[in-house]
Amino acid sequence: MKTDEKKKIVEDIRKRFSESKIVILTDYNGLDVENINELRRKLKESEVEYKVAKNTFFIRASEGTDAELIKDSFKGPSAVALSYNDPVAPARLLTEFAGSHEAFKIKVGVMDGKILDLTAIRNLSALPSREVLLGNLLSVMSGVPTALVRALNDIPVRLLNVLQAIKEQKEAA
Repeated sequence: MKTDEKKKIVEDIRKRFSESKIVILTDYNGLDVENINELRRKLKESEVEYKVAKNTFFIRASEGTDAELIKDSFKGPSAVALSYNDPVAPARLLTEFAGSHEAFKIKVGVMDGKILDLTAIRNLSALPSREVLLGNLLSVMSGVPTALVRALNDIPVRLLNVLQAIKEQKEAA
């Protein structure tokens, strides 16, 4: 491979590292092609990119990005999962895949300038999806104004009930 081609590959990976919200480093050693393709398909459905390259490419591409924090982990057969939208999706998919395939290992990750160990990645995978979290937030946000409107509406209703009771009492007398 020529030097120009290598530089293009490194620049492409650097661009992907800098644009991604989360980078998770995995060890795919021991997986056959069928299992790797299954993993790629699942990740692609969730808009997660799975990139395999030489460790030297990953190390050079990580310079100047958040992924530089994990450059010491680029050893052995390495691949990275990159998500540009939802950081929970790759964590969930990779954790599920690692649970059903013993040969597949999650090494480390990086998100928002912080290193994520295996425990942090598992905790992240337990979070609900972005859509569910946004739905919960919306229901909480709409609940407060609704309760306020009900409380404000309750005062005139009670006043009307009191006035109606007084009217009925005077009519009875």
